[in-house]
Amino acid sequence: MAIGESSSAQSGTNSEKSWWILHGLIAGATIAAAAASYVALSPRWYGKFRSRAVGIIPARFASSRFQGKPLVQILGKPMIQRTWERAKMASTLDHVVVATDDEKIAECCRGFGADVIMTSESCQNGTERCNEALQKLEKKYDIVVNIQGDEPLIEPEIIDGVVQALQRAPDAVFSTAVTSLKPEDGCDPNRVKCVVDNRGYAIYFSRGLIPYNKSGKVNPDFPYTLHLGIQSFDTKFLKIYPELPPTPLQLEEDLEQLKVLENGYKMKVIKVDHDAHGVDTPEDVVKIESLMRERNLS
Repeated sequence: MAIGESSSAQSGTNSEKSWWILHGLIAGATIAAAAASYVALSPRWYGKFRSRAVGIIPARFASSRFQGKPLVQILGKPMIQRTWERAKMASTLDHVVVATDDEKIAECCRGFGADVIMTSESCQNGTERCNEALQKLEKKYDIVVNIQGDEPLIEPEIIDGVVQALQRAPDAVFSTAVTSLKPEDGCDPNRVKCVVDNRGYAIYFSRGLIPYNKSGKVNPDFPYTLHLGIQSFDTKFLKIYPELPPTPLQLEEDLEQLKVLENGYKMKVIKVDHDAHGVDTPEDVVKIESLMRERNLS
């Protein structure tokens, strides 16, 4: 009887130990999963994903609308210099360079201290120029920010925003920024419009007014958005971008970002408050200088 009681007690003890071991394993797995979720959602984790970023300012002298635009003087400084100075203020960029096929632009940029990468004249657009420049850089980067040289008042915070947007959207290969469109710019083909889905991914870009309502007029109550020239790429995608064939919408609208969308890739879009647009025509220089005087910017 004593022996039976001892065996029964021993069996109960072993069962109790097994239950606690199993409970411990389950609890440990739960804690590990929670920790992994925290790491995945933590802003510190974002900083380690696509962590190194380079800003590239593509610049060419020849332009059908405004020849020599990068060198135009804006309150005493070449426009390309003003853009470079603003880009250097972005905290997310490890390096900023100018990519050009023109020796006059290169000489000007070296004169104010910018690093310059010479690229071929065969580049079809700024994205292809950025890709060629990327291949010539000694260091490796995870993100390339294509900073339009005709945005002399680009905010450093916008540059940081598109970099961080790409870091936080692993399913996207491209990120860009939009701001509110002024009603008077609704029908201007030089002002590119953008529509996004409810998760902040781009649906379409157009030189025409989008969305377009039945009245055929700008709706002053609708929040139309204006695409800003800045855009960032995952470097792995940027390397294959030139190999993608031109697409019908890209060619019709003459908007290179449409090639990204037409090939099924995702593009993250951030909304920012930015009321200074780029320089597309000589008349825009007057507008930019006037705005700079109003803001006491030298």
